[in-house]
Amino acid sequence: MSTFQTALSGLQAASTDLQVMGNNIANANTVGFKSSNAQFADAYATAIAGTAPQTGQVGIGTSVQTIAQQFAQGNITATNNPLDVAINGSGFFQFNYNGATVYGRNGQFQLDQNGYIVDGGGGQLIGTPAVSGKLTGGSGPLQITTTSLAPKATTSATVSLNLDAAATPPASGTQFSFNDPSTYNYSTTATVYDSLGTPHLLTTYYVLSSGTGGSSGSGQTWNVYYSINGTTASGGTFYSDVNNPATVQFTQGGVISGSASMVISGFTWSDGASGSTIALNFAGSTNYNAPTAVNNITSDGYGAGQLSNLSIDPSGIIYGRYSNGQSAILGQITLTNFKAPQGLQRIGNNYFVPTYASGQPLTGAPQSGGLGSLQSSAVEESNVDLSTQLVNLIVAQQAYQANAQTIKTQNQVVQTLLTL
Repeated sequence: MSTFQTALSGLQAASTDLQVMGNNIANANTVGFKSSNAQFADAYATAIAGTAPQTGQVGIGTSVQTIAQQFAQGNITATNNPLDVAINGSGFFQFNYNGATVYGRNGQFQLDQNGYIVDGGGGQLIGTPAVSGKLTGGSGPLQITTTSLAPKATTSATVSLNLDAAATPPASGTQFSFNDPSTYNYSTTATVYDSLGTPHLLTTYYVLSSGTGGSSGSGQTWNVYYSINGTTASGGTFYSDVNNPATVQFTQGGVISGSASMVISGFTWSDGASGSTIALNFAGSTNYNAPTAVNNITSDGYGAGQLSNLSIDPSGIIYGRYSNGQSAILGQITLTNFKAPQGLQRIGNNYFVPTYASGQPLTGAPQSGGLGSLQSSAVEESNVDLSTQLVNLIVAQQAYQANAQTIKTQNQVVQTLLTL
């Protein structure tokens, strides 16, 4: 009868192997799926601690030792969804699934009606939330609630330009006038914003006051005037004092000598926005023998903006891109790893839960502590190799048939004995 039992254990083992491979093949297209393989061990009737080994010991079959999970990296495929995220390396996403904490590798995300980032099963992605564009350092479900970005009034601006060293001053005795281009050498405009996000034009005017062609012993000196529209001043435009301009002093090498800046203040906005003071800096400006041109204009203000797009960098930081050209940090995706991932327990929906065998979860930012990096607009495919699974399927089928043949042969032997 032992032969029947031995062959029966082989049938059961082969059947389990077929089930495992069938499950792998069924999930060949499941994003983030990790395959498994059945591992077997031989069995002996006298395999008990302290029992002396016997000569010619015969086994009593096989048993399934474990169903080992294979966490090899799957191929990464690009998608058109900016919220799709693939893990390249170690780690798992953490989810709040119906109040329970679960883990998985499926990074197909979307926003639900409350702005939470969720997967296809409704699990809320857990990470580090952000408040006012700064990460809080805490942990919780990631929610995208900032659909609009409040405006910011301009408080500082920098105008970097080259003022032609070959320029000549306006005619002697000419009084500067904002409305007469012959009284200044160059002008340029920049956009500034008030506290309500209304844009205004800030115009700066440049007049060469001393030095011609860079021949002055101390380099050229330029006077700077300004005007700004949209104010409560007469005609809606506020002008600087023509008798008290700011000055920009250059060296004979064509660079600014010392610092060059001015403060624009003393005006109010006609739209009711709160008053502004704008610090205007000319850092980086030059005085070379080349055509006058603006190299760069920057300011710290902007108008109101609507959320237009989301992006995720390799470290998991989620950026909101707004219609006003600004961006803000909305949160950070974190990853979790385990000392023994093979000890995780599957619960369906591509989720795992930790067990005593897996160890405690170790959570951190991507690209830190051995955790992988993230790739947005991409997903990690199943790591099932169909070619290998189909070949192994044939081998398991043959093993099943061979064990069945063993039972058939043993049955014939028994029938022969019964006919003696």
